[in-house]
Amino acid sequence: MKRFLTSMITLLLCAAGFAQIKTIEWSAEVKHNGQDKYSIILTGQIDDGVHTYGTEEDAQYPTSIEFEPSDSYALDGQLYELGTKTEYEGLKVYFKTIRIAQDIIVKSENAAVAGELTWLGCTDTSCYSPEYWEFNIPVEETADAAAASDHQTVISGTEETSEGGFNWALIIEAILWGFAALLTPCVFPMVPMTVSFFMKGASSPAAGRFKASMYGLFIVLLYTVPISVIILITRLVGGDAVTADIFNWLATHWLPNILFFIVFMVFAASFFGAFEIVLPSKLVNKSDKGADKGGLLGIFFMSLTLVLVSFSCTGPIVGSVLIKATQGQFWEPMIAMLAFSLAFALPFTILAFFPSLLKNLPKSGGWLNSVKVVLGFIEVALGFKFLSVADQTYHWGLLDREVYLAIWITVFTLLGFYILGKIRFANDSKADHVSVKRLAMAIAVFSFVVYMIPGMFGAPLKALSGYLPPITTQDFVIGQNTVQHTAEGKADSKYDLELPLGLTGYFNLEEGLAVAKAAGKPVFVDITGHGCVNCREMESRVWSDPRVLEILRNEYIIVALYTDDKQKLEQEDWVTTDSGDVLKTLGRANSYIVRTRFGVNAQPNYVLLSPDGEQLAPVRGYNLDIPGFIKFLESGLKS
Repeated sequence: MKRFLTSMITLLLCAAGFAQIKTIEWSAEVKHNGQDKYSIILTGQIDDGVHTYGTEEDAQYPTSIEFEPSDSYALDGQLYELGTKTEYEGLKVYFKTIRIAQDIIVKSENAAVAGELTWLGCTDTSCYSPEYWEFNIPVEETADAAAASDHQTVISGTEETSEGGFNWALIIEAILWGFAALLTPCVFPMVPMTVSFFMKGASSPAAGRFKASMYGLFIVLLYTVPISVIILITRLVGGDAVTADIFNWLATHWLPNILFFIVFMVFAASFFGAFEIVLPSKLVNKSDKGADKGGLLGIFFMSLTLVLVSFSCTGPIVGSVLIKATQGQFWEPMIAMLAFSLAFALPFTILAFFPSLLKNLPKSGGWLNSVKVVLGFIEVALGFKFLSVADQTYHWGLLDREVYLAIWITVFTLLGFYILGKIRFANDSKADHVSVKRLAMAIAVFSFVVYMIPGMFGAPLKALSGYLPPITTQDFVIGQNTVQHTAEGKADSKYDLELPLGLTGYFNLEEGLAVAKAAGKPVFVDITGHGCVNCREMESRVWSDPRVLEILRNEYIIVALYTDDKQKLEQEDWVTTDSGDVLKTLGRANSYIVRTRFGVNAQPNYVLLSPDGEQLAPVRGYNLDIPGFIKFLESGLKS
């Protein structure tokens, strides 16, 4: 059997190796430069996790074009690149999007440019075989079609967040929550008990380690597979648009946000000892009965039993991780849940391989309930984030920034007193003294409270910018330099929205382009959302830099496209999709526009346009590198 499985795996790997892999999807655009001069612009959309090289001869494998000889046109200069590269392991490469161009001079009518494009796609660990794309582009027909269009062809694509990387902050947060879940009273007592069961019930130490490893693997699969299946089904059935709409609904609609707020408050009350939340005993008992079966099936049911029993402690944590992840890209919910479950299951496997470590684990006791209560306070604080998202999206005005801060200051002050033993709940053990560990935790909590207090008077609190409502909602700000909620941010826009940092701008793309054309300035498109944590962080930590702020204020016309705003549009502003659906709210219309015009689903993303609507640089995503952002803005000005 083992030999058979090895053979099958080898065959599958060989088949994958010979399969045709296309790492870049290419499209062509023709731009008329006057008289008989044209530019052939080729745009490549690069697969996730793949990078490629530019046209320079010193590149590891330069992207090149072999043009077919023709009497109808002549090449004008060399092949050149559009856009900026990313520094990666000492090389300059392209992630997500590559644009190259060749200028030509047309000599006769009905000219067509044909050739073969060659490139190399690489991942972090290896490179694919060189790939080829043959093209034949009718020059004047394509250029005429572009000129007749309402808007010039826009090249879509996104840069990697964090210089070709992933949203590691979300992954690290998921891992930390996974480890935190282990310290809950629902889970911690089961760690030594479960590992001891596998070690004692196995015929040999090696067999025990194998079973414990499978136990951990099944835990990971039970947390990761269901959400992955749901996401994949929505994508296969409805495509990227449906998946994005579902995520957008989860992240911004009042119903799921209010529901999660209530769930977090209920779980917090349970953590404080008001009542115990458990799944139906029939469900747990049925799973536990299945664990009596031998082999891998029995181990699977033991894993399922742990997941069900620990639900009362892990449920809100899992929900928090998933909701944050749905505000990002397609893969992030799955990878975030994988990170959480790996951290959650890892101790079972490690302790099975090194059972002597069991002796060093602290005994179960009152400290576990203290951990549960601390998590309860954190659940209260995080729960208000969901209410805040609904409040900002629907403009209810319930949780302005100072109200939100007042709640957090109160919650964490009470947490500090609890850690010092000044507050006790029903299931807490009496403490005769304060340990050094508790004192250190109390100092950290009260320091956090002191940090938040100036925010009540307008301090930016950059470390919390992603979690707080925008400062434009604050009623009272000390000092003229910090006033960021004046009417200046509306710029005679008909939408009830404002920009941060005292900037002026517009909230409709056509409105902004019209102003830009009249002013002769390029357009800075901010693809954002009320519930977007990273958007607030970018505004607070990058936009607020004096150099960035000066460029945005003086050199660009700003257009903020909120993809989650629920304002009703006037009938003349309704947007009709390709499938015939009529979008009547600002958020849905903007979401459709940025998805179809710029090829992005996530926030934040930033696009630079000419007054005529031509894209001037590759889309830039979440990246806290201030010099890089300045370079991005300056590249648009140069173009």
